[in-house]
Amino acid sequence: METNIHMWIGFAVIGFAMLAYGSERLTMELTSLLVILTFMLLFTLAPLSDADGALLISSSDMLAGFANPALITIMALLVMAQGLFQSGALERLIDQASRRAARSPELAIFTVLIGAMIASAFLNNTPVVLMVIPVLAAMASRASSNASPFMMALSFITILGGMLTLIGSSTNLLVADTAARLGMTELGFFDQTLPGLVLMGVGSLYVLFIMPRILKTREAGQDDSDTDSGRQYIIELRLRYGDSLIGSETAAGFLPALSGMTLQMIESGGQTMLPPFDDHALRAGDKLFIAATRREIADALTQKEHPLRDHLMQLVPTESDSGEDLMLAELVVAPGSRMAQRAIGQTGFTHTTDCLIIGLQRRSRMLRHEMSDIRLKAGDVLLVIGQQSAIEGLRHNRDTLLMEWSARELPRFEKAGRARLIFGATVLAAASGFVPIVLAALAGAVGMVASGVLNVRQASRGFDLRIFLVVAAALAMAQSMEVTGGAAYVSSNFLSLFDNGSPAIVLSAFFLLCAVVTNLLSNNATAVLFTPLAVNLADALNVDPMAFVLAVIFAASCSFATPIAYQTNLLVMTPGNFRFGDFMRAGIPLVIILWLTYSAFAPWYFGL
Repeated sequence: METNIHMWIGFAVIGFAMLAYGSERLTMELTSLLVILTFMLLFTLAPLSDADGALLISSSDMLAGFANPALITIMALLVMAQGLFQSGALERLIDQASRRAARSPELAIFTVLIGAMIASAFLNNTPVVLMVIPVLAAMASRASSNASPFMMALSFITILGGMLTLIGSSTNLLVADTAARLGMTELGFFDQTLPGLVLMGVGSLYVLFIMPRILKTREAGQDDSDTDSGRQYIIELRLRYGDSLIGSETAAGFLPALSGMTLQMIESGGQTMLPPFDDHALRAGDKLFIAATRREIADALTQKEHPLRDHLMQLVPTESDSGEDLMLAELVVAPGSRMAQRAIGQTGFTHTTDCLIIGLQRRSRMLRHEMSDIRLKAGDVLLVIGQQSAIEGLRHNRDTLLMEWSARELPRFEKAGRARLIFGATVLAAASGFVPIVLAALAGAVGMVASGVLNVRQASRGFDLRIFLVVAAALAMAQSMEVTGGAAYVSSNFLSLFDNGSPAIVLSAFFLLCAVVTNLLSNNATAVLFTPLAVNLADALNVDPMAFVLAVIFAASCSFATPIAYQTNLLVMTPGNFRFGDFMRAGIPLVIILWLTYSAFAPWYFGL
């Protein structure tokens, strides 16, 4: 086959990209921009023309990836996932799973993993994993079990779930878009579901029942931001008529309604009660002194029906029409602060800052006094809650030091119903084919902002710059391969290796090649680069191209063997305390299992 200098330069650029992405010497964003810039310079300084002198590709074509419908769809789906996360739309399901963990922790963990797998068929994997990591950690703790194996299972099983539908993974959308541009019939929403179910079923059996035996037992790690999570804050609650805690009874010295928080003291009817408490029924006017870590308090405030949230939210200064989110943050009483040596009730903190002090931490000893009477000292840590603008205003407060990393937005549960409705309508519209998927996803993302579920700043968080640039660069590389003849050249040489091989053998080898490359390169780049090869191979063999296109979709999702292969692997690496070799040990067998399964199933399914 005739070659040209443009093709060989294109191969060199692709080789550089693979090495740079794999080695991480350069950031993925910088590597992507360098790839696009190189191709633009190539086709500007050395234009590629056909026999009649017509220009085949221009430098501006290398920027077309930024406006690609598949890329826009991916970004819109990420924004929608941010809306579900920010509104707490899935918190009720997580709460129910957590309650079941108290009765049967092992069954609850299994249920949560299956639920995450199903959710990942319709949601981007990253927010699903982010929401489920703390739930799994809590469940494993209740089961007196190590959470580490479940963390890797979470990442792998969401990747498997993403194989089921067209919007289950960005990989699927990119392959479908690239194949359509090459003249193939557009993939439907459920065209991959049956083969995906086969692969998911076989892979899930391995992940849930075999992989835990392969992984070494490790103690789960902690997030760096929670290195002080063992230290406790003292919270004072004065019960009023209507509080959900009224009528609750202590049992064996604890208050079950507080979900594991420590009840330090009760003041009731002028009497002070210390643990162990004797079956006391709480009533209006009682004061509760509770010890809890920052993580426990934050988790309680993100649960819609938790008594602590029910009580505190009524006290926070808010402007009902501001639309701002509430945030939780930590402050340190500064040296020389005017608040030092004053009782909390005398500082006027809430009046001057519009933030409510809900907890106090003093490193030297545990406090058992009314918070309003405690005299502050330099170095005391205050846990405060307030609207976003009020928390940001604390940066300029000379009496306290805002611990920036501690600031955390609380879900706006009043928006959860809207978020679920918008997401459901988007999935329904995309699945029915009533409108194009890109239109449904974009309308859903805009709906999240227009309905107030997200503001523009929050929506921008869902916009992943790394994915945006990597996909745009991959599209530029794929377009270069197609126009310069690189895709046809590789496919013809690939076929020559299997000169007398059947389509089934070629398909199996092609799947394995994609699966190996996706663990060295990003899954999105692998999907875009190998789709033209898949179409060319199918044409050369005169078989249904769907078998080869789906091979790209499934093989590009086999990113199990390295932590850098997919971002959810990186997310669980620290909580699971994994090493690079752990992913190879557990992931390589799964890649082989899926390769063999597809190699056996696809020839029968597609009649090869």
